[in-house]
Amino acid sequence: MDVHTRSGRAATTVRAVASNPAILTSSVVRTDVTPWVPAAALDTLSPNDRLKGDPVALPFEVAACTMQSPQAKGNPVPELLVDFITSLDGYASAEGWPGYWGLEGPEYLAWLDQSPERNYTALMGATTYRLMSSFAADSDDDSFAQLTAVSKVVFSSTLKEPLEWENTRLVDEDLVETVRSLKADSPQGLRTIGSLTLCRSLLEAGLVDRFRVVVFPVIAGSTGRQRIYDGYPDVGLEMVASRTFDGRLQLLEYVPKVLTGPPSSDHPTI
Repeated sequence: MDVHTRSGRAATTVRAVASNPAILTSSVVRTDVTPWVPAAALDTLSPNDRLKGDPVALPFEVAACTMQSPQAKGNPVPELLVDFITSLDGYASAEGWPGYWGLEGPEYLAWLDQSPERNYTALMGATTYRLMSSFAADSDDDSFAQLTAVSKVVFSSTLKEPLEWENTRLVDEDLVETVRSLKADSPQGLRTIGSLTLCRSLLEAGLVDRFRVVVFPVIAGSTGRQRIYDGYPDVGLEMVASRTFDGRLQLLEYVPKVLTGPPSSDHPTI
């Protein structure tokens, strides 16, 4: 992405990535497929506008809280959150479409700006790190300043110390065991940024406590790129929260459970 010669588009793209890093995947992001948010849409929101919409008592609406994982009894275990934005048919982006498929609205943008997980430790792979760290280095946006300030862990065998992005730890060890240790020792929650392969591995290992998807009402059948769920195991999803933004975007929040096989009436899976 040319953040120098396409400054107007790049500035809005940077803000979108910082506000909702879930738009990133393990693939190289191109300017014609990366979702972006018009800066004016954020800058012109009044305090009342930012809170409009039907209120929903979401279980995670506390600032940077530590949730207790289902397996934890007595001592709460910090949660691991995986979240994505997708088309209805499960694509992370689509070639030629505008950012957020042209459907972002003030309720959704305000919710992004107030995300209670912004202080969680961020987990990512090498490709996402390279893209995000380059954005952070070139941007003076407050959203990236906040992301720079939080603790970040990068899983890579190709990156080398020292990493330039502040507050970033490089790990060249087993992903699953490292994240299991982080969940046991971290004082706060964990969240992923992009990194489809990393997210799939953590889900397969049973380490994901909360799986969140914001579905945009489009089918990107012929232009879709970066299918999110390819290679996933079968997963049962217990809904714990939902919300509609701007009358068209649907947030769905689940507790995931990896299945050993199709469900049956004799052996329910959830």
